[in-house]
Amino acid sequence: MFVKLSVLLLLVLLVSLVPAEAQDLNFIYNSGFNGHSGLNLSVDGIAEITPNGLLKLTNHTKERNDRSGHAFYPNPVTFKNSENDTAFSFSTNFVFAIQSEYTTFSGHGIVFVISPTRGLPGALANQYLGLFNISNNGNFTNHVFAVELDTILNAEFSDINDNHVGIDINGLQSVEAAPAGYYDGRYFKNLSLISRQEMRVWVEYDGTNKQIEVTMAPIAVATKPLTPLLSLTYDLSPILNRTMYVGFSSSTGPFLTSHYVVGWSFRMNGQAQDLIASKLPKLPSIAGEKRSMLFTFGVPLISVSLVLLLVSGVLYVINRKRKFAELLEDWELEYGPQRFKYKELYIATKGFKEKELLGTGGFGKVYRGLLPSSKIEIAVKRVSHESGQGMKEFVAEIVSIGRLRHRNIVQLLGYCRRKGELLLVYDYMPNGSLDKYLFDQPEVTLNWSQRFKVIKGVASGLLYLHEEWEQVVIHRDVKASNVLLDGELNGRLGDFGLARLYNHGTDPQTTHMVGTLGYLAPEYARTGRATTRTDVFAFGTFLLEVACGKRPIKPQGPEDVILVDWVFSCWNRSNILEARDQSIGNDFVAEEVELVLKLGLLCSHSEPAARPSMRQVVQYLAGDVALPELSLLGLSSSHREGSDDYAMSYQSSLGNKFSHSSYVPESALLSGGR
Repeated sequence: MFVKLSVLLLLVLLVSLVPAEAQDLNFIYNSGFNGHSGLNLSVDGIAEITPNGLLKLTNHTKERNDRSGHAFYPNPVTFKNSENDTAFSFSTNFVFAIQSEYTTFSGHGIVFVISPTRGLPGALANQYLGLFNISNNGNFTNHVFAVELDTILNAEFSDINDNHVGIDINGLQSVEAAPAGYYDGRYFKNLSLISRQEMRVWVEYDGTNKQIEVTMAPIAVATKPLTPLLSLTYDLSPILNRTMYVGFSSSTGPFLTSHYVVGWSFRMNGQAQDLIASKLPKLPSIAGEKRSMLFTFGVPLISVSLVLLLVSGVLYVINRKRKFAELLEDWELEYGPQRFKYKELYIATKGFKEKELLGTGGFGKVYRGLLPSSKIEIAVKRVSHESGQGMKEFVAEIVSIGRLRHRNIVQLLGYCRRKGELLLVYDYMPNGSLDKYLFDQPEVTLNWSQRFKVIKGVASGLLYLHEEWEQVVIHRDVKASNVLLDGELNGRLGDFGLARLYNHGTDPQTTHMVGTLGYLAPEYARTGRATTRTDVFAFGTFLLEVACGKRPIKPQGPEDVILVDWVFSCWNRSNILEARDQSIGNDFVAEEVELVLKLGLLCSHSEPAARPSMRQVVQYLAGDVALPELSLLGLSSSHREGSDDYAMSYQSSLGNKFSHSSYVPESALLSGGR
């Protein structure tokens, strides 16, 4: 009898050690992690299962030195079969919540992870999220796939902000990342990861098409949004071993935080089961909030003077409402998070104080700000406007442009309307606009390699606008002053106040010429019709600006010197490098400078059809395709005609009251220009 029992126990043990077969694995924890819904999770560090079934990865306890926690499905999971080395498809969804002792700060976030081992030995807490350490972060030998819900900006990992979702492969510098939020139909809605609210996350991998998709939404949105937050084509076959462990990791940081996973569903080769919100265990209320001495002992004293305080408070509220009064119409309610409160922007910019002023132009003033809720640095542009016909369409386009996501485009975060003002809110770029590094004897001069990196970045951003986003975006004001530099001097195209959107394959119908003098294509000046080719023309002028360190039009005596004509004359004399900015000295790659100057002339061709597309421009700059000989394109014979047209656009622009440094105000666009 004893022998039989021993054999039986041995068989049970062997079965438990067998990896879960891919086609059979399908588990769900919908009513808690304490054994009611499936196998108990394997936890370590400060992770624990609470009495009511919540998975609590970290907590508020100050005495614990270990500040990371892991929780894994106990059995290894088969991600590949023995016949080939291709990773299977998988799907998972989970509900999480982050509760910090503060409402605006938290620990480092939560990660869904697929790892070769449970517990991730040697991993560090804090910014390493309990996944990696200083020596192994980014190593191919890690064989780790993860989706991070990151709540602290770490510059060392190139984080985009302190509230983002990222796809991580073997390291914490995300392969793809986006601000936390979800798509409600056409509109993107922001979410705060540290809001203390429950949120759903879906992570799916299509092994056939090698496609990773990550989607999130509030707990109230039971059905997965149609548009994913992140979509990345990436083959996980080299990353995933035959058997792996699936689970979660988290770490605290400077602020004590409880990271919860409320429910979890996972499936190989199929769609994971949906979690039912009503069955999930309940989150605890935020404990530890201190009662003030005034509340405890001073209630009788307060009641005596309550009437006086109430009267003065009512008067204060009335005056304050007048001060922060906004213009809000019914049609704006759908924009939700894209609309900022004027009070929030007023506080962020310290009341639009002059010391926060970043710049002034014909369009209005731009101020630096710090959002009080998220501590995100922003730039706020104040534009005069009159509410009237066209405002609804204009704001709709502004909100749509806010959905653009590219590393070389300044993020338009939203807008606000107040009385006669329109306020546009952008990401703040610490190094300001490119033009201050190019013209008028700047204090800091960019070397050639920095300039070439900026040029390639802006070209990549324009390609995204013209061809790679869901709609075609014509910027209509590409120039050095609208290229901003981030903390690493990467060029980002900004200021979308004049941009136009239209569907791929349709014909743009602009009939009102807007932009800046010196960048307007000849056909645009004649017809008022903006296209991607008019953006290419402006980009050509931008190329010459950066390479030559000169403005496109320079007043000099009775006639103005046009930059494109001057560069053309240098090329015509077979000495195009003479046009380069002498301030870069001799530390430059002659082939690159010559390429940029010639490409600037090609993009500035008088005939739109002769200009390259932005995709071709990117290929030329990358060296993937050789730039054609300019003489073979008839530039030598046609460019003079282009100069005449350019001069005509110059005079036409003057007739339309353009100046060298100003925009057409956005308010003018609302009278039929868009």
